[in-house]
Amino acid sequence: MRAGRVGRISDRPYTLLSCSVSLDGYLGDQSPRLALSNEADFDRVDEVRASCDAIMVGAATVRIDNPRLLVRSQARRDRRTASGLAPSPMKITVTDRVDLDPRSNFFTTGGVEKLVYTPSPRVADARARLGPVATIVDGGRRVQMRLLGEDLADRGIERLVVEGGGIVHTQFLADDLVDELQLVVAPFFVGDSSAPRFVSDGRFPWNAERRATLAEVRQIGDVVLLRYALSPRFQED
Repeated sequence: MRAGRVGRISDRPYTLLSCSVSLDGYLGDQSPRLALSNEADFDRVDEVRASCDAIMVGAATVRIDNPRLLVRSQARRDRRTASGLAPSPMKITVTDRVDLDPRSNFFTTGGVEKLVYTPSPRVADARARLGPVATIVDGGRRVQMRLLGEDLADRGIERLVVEGGGIVHTQFLADDLVDELQLVVAPFFVGDSSAPRFVSDGRFPWNAERRATLAEVRQIGDVVLLRYALSPRFQED
């Protein structure tokens, strides 16, 4: 359902979860935007973004990292435009508290559509604060990632990349909504238990009795990419 309540439909986008972690499983430290990857891998991620219809991050990522979430390569932007697409994918976030700055990069860069999913009680606040810069979607009593995915499919999104943070990772993975995991491991430790982790506590479908399927291992400079097929919908390159 367009700018109203999330509705039921029959499918969800192909969902790719992409992130970089330290050797001890952290997404960063207490400094702004710790570099866990390298330029060659950033270019690979740019290619992934260019292949998708939408990019999703959690509200904490919008607040803390202030990401632009755009395709960087002009050649890739040109290819998207030539195919009738926007230069960069749609941007999506989820917020319970609606404590997002409408002047952040998420909202002000790219000239693409932005969707903000929020629970029903916060819709009025979200529209007052963010309505001029984004489409506010009523996510119901509690925003559920499965219904969010169905709503995105209803909007024509066929391929979604989820880029963090840990809360969003946990929600998608615990609900078995990820078709492909692309996990880049940096060659160092963070060593700070207060730093954000790849996932938080949860009951995940992949465990000692059901191992995830490793589809690819690739060295990219001093980092390594691990690709896991997490559903029968996994797509080889």
